[in-house]
Amino acid sequence: MAAHEATVDSVRDRETGVEQDHLDQVYRRLEEKIREAEFLMADAARRGQVGTPGALAERDAQVFRAGLHLNRLNSEFEDFLFGRIDLLEGKDGERGPDGAFTSVEPADGAVRTGEDGRTYAEIAETLHIGRIGVLDADYTPLVIDWRAPAAAPFYRATPVDPGRVVRRRVIRSKGRKVLGVEDDLLRPEMTATLGGEELAVVGDGALMAALGRARSHTMRDIVSSIQAEQDKVIRAPAASVTEVGGGPGTGKTAVALHRAAYLLYQDRRRYAGGILVVSPTPLLVAYTEGVLPSLGEEGQVAIRALGSLVDGAEATVYDEPAVARVKGSARMQAVLRRAARGALEPARPDSPPGGRRGRTGGQLSFDDPEAGPDGAEPAETAQPAGPVTGRLRVVAFGARVELGPQELREIRRTALGATTPVNLLRPRARRLLLDALWAKSGAAGRHSGDPELAAEAREAFDEDISGEPGFHAFLDAWWPELTPRGVLGAMADERRLGRWARRVLQPGEVRRLARSLKRLGPDGRGPLSVHDVALLDELQTLLGTPSRPRKRELDPLEQLTGLEEVTTFADRSARRRPDRAVEERAEYAHVIVDEAQDLAPMQWRMVGRRGRHATWTVVGDPAQSSWSDPEEAAGARDEALGSRPRRRFTLTVNYRNPAEVAEVAAKVLALAMPGMEPPEAVRSTGLVPRFAVAGGDLGAAVRAEARRLLAEVDGTVGVVVAMDRREEARAWLAGLGERVVALGSLEAKGLEYDATLVVSPAGIADESPAGLRVLYVALTRATQRLTVLSAKRDAPDADGVPDLLRE
Repeated sequence: MAAHEATVDSVRDRETGVEQDHLDQVYRRLEEKIREAEFLMADAARRGQVGTPGALAERDAQVFRAGLHLNRLNSEFEDFLFGRIDLLEGKDGERGPDGAFTSVEPADGAVRTGEDGRTYAEIAETLHIGRIGVLDADYTPLVIDWRAPAAAPFYRATPVDPGRVVRRRVIRSKGRKVLGVEDDLLRPEMTATLGGEELAVVGDGALMAALGRARSHTMRDIVSSIQAEQDKVIRAPAASVTEVGGGPGTGKTAVALHRAAYLLYQDRRRYAGGILVVSPTPLLVAYTEGVLPSLGEEGQVAIRALGSLVDGAEATVYDEPAVARVKGSARMQAVLRRAARGALEPARPDSPPGGRRGRTGGQLSFDDPEAGPDGAEPAETAQPAGPVTGRLRVVAFGARVELGPQELREIRRTALGATTPVNLLRPRARRLLLDALWAKSGAAGRHSGDPELAAEAREAFDEDISGEPGFHAFLDAWWPELTPRGVLGAMADERRLGRWARRVLQPGEVRRLARSLKRLGPDGRGPLSVHDVALLDELQTLLGTPSRPRKRELDPLEQLTGLEEVTTFADRSARRRPDRAVEERAEYAHVIVDEAQDLAPMQWRMVGRRGRHATWTVVGDPAQSSWSDPEEAAGARDEALGSRPRRRFTLTVNYRNPAEVAEVAAKVLALAMPGMEPPEAVRSTGLVPRFAVAGGDLGAAVRAEARRLLAEVDGTVGVVVAMDRREEARAWLAGLGERVVALGSLEAKGLEYDATLVVSPAGIADESPAGLRVLYVALTRATQRLTVLSAKRDAPDADGVPDLLRE
């Protein structure tokens, strides 16, 4: 036995040394490429000294290209080179742009049968797979980019359909040191030789080794362990809509991120317009944001939480489930349309001092009656707050002309008859006011016999009235420029909201919605929920932003030479926006929606606006939906995606949870979604989930169980509680260190931990109509150990198993 183990160790050390030699060669080549890029940077600086416009522009472009290349080469990767495939001779001798042979199937005669009946073959080509491609000085591939077509067999080949692949090797490295190798032999019946020696096989399988690693609080890429069904999704054509389904632990989020990197590699010019990845929570964004840089891509992909999609808005609070159901419902479209127009009604500016006489002999004066246009008491303005203006009085051509509340109301109603956004209707409203004043002045009749004189008189009238500061003050108050936050703040008035929501929302829904919006304050500047952000986006569309002339400041150099100061693009962008963050794009070339099952109808409308001309990847699992009305959400989703053709994939293997954890979660799935099959767990650890019962002190019990799990695993521990107990849970766990984190049930989406403590399953299940599905999510976060802690309401049996998890 000892001799056998020594032989195994000898083979492992030898093969690790082979890969170390190759990695050393790769880094020597990278150092050469870095020196070349640095030379280009220095050369660009010399070009700038020439001083001619052509040389300066050429320098700008060269600095930009060389800087990007240098930054990419200098990136530090934990495992820059992670894979290798040993291939049989292919059917043709054609090479692709990466220098590798393009053939997928073995050539005739590549495999021969010996006299002993066994099959034999010689390895014809070896490819190393890494995060970026590297060619040697003769353009022979040292490393193939993982996204290149030649790398696809590393992920696609299986023992059933191996193609040209004989051996697949995963290489574990850190920095410039190879730590070890793990092999999968895809043609075990064959005796293959490489350089005259039989092909060695090391390890028990790369996938199991990857699954057993301890987790941190950030997501690792799965580039070295992508499986065949995942690779098909990642490399699927980008046209139209790609829908990806799959239960917990099937790698949906990781696949979505790897797909973003793959699409950029395949067609960088097309996706230079940007790729947007939408995640449900900021926690999931923080968890995943390091994946794309590790894959050699950053800058062209924006990962945003739903509550961060609107420029200048950030969700920081959660709505109660009943309020969230109202705000997220498609019914809010009608309420917001009425609110966007109704918010104009209570305008009432301060009365200006007397007007001045103009060329037409007119004088403006304004009355501020106690009652509003509809005879009711003046209501607060949507923004900014001020008194109501209900009468416009003008002295023109020696006569007094007055528009009263009813006439002003009719003019506003006429102006709002157009479908144009409210703020963009202001010029139309201004014109209708002047038309009404002109008609009441009687001047049109006095000049009816001379059209030319009538036109001249009308022009003078309009110019004189509209040139008065008082007229602008009236117009600003009567038709103010509305902001989304201002209108949302106005909806906190339950009486006004009741008018706007009549026959759309129930009285109880109006009451809860108005109370929720009071936290925004009268100007709407208070803290937002993720559902508030979607309402703001809808209001921005309904209100519109009036166009204003933009003043352009000339640089001194531009005044002298006629050229803009020659700098890099980043320099110019920073100068244009010195004190503000870069604004979000309005639209993207490709939109990836992660955890799509959680999006409410109003959120689908928000996301849809950012992908009107995009291709889409939509990733989700109905069994994990936290939205209470999936059918309503499906309708909004279909509207956002439009009539684009759809291609659907389903991931079927659970790589996260051991079978023992998956079995417990399946009991809740059967209650939440009867008839739905869970994904198949790929491994078993023999670690049975623990069930415990809290005594009188729930906090002490949670802390004790968290301590136990911290001692049992090397990685992270997630403690999942009902949303209304998040702050309590954080206090319970204070001082236990960074490896343990407390989170609400809705915050657990997409995350994973080495061990998970689920506190009071009944408390999570009862917090919303979708509570059972949310509990299913909570129970599927663990990669190694699961503990369920019951409280009194869970009705645990003698073994501590809560009612929801019993057979």
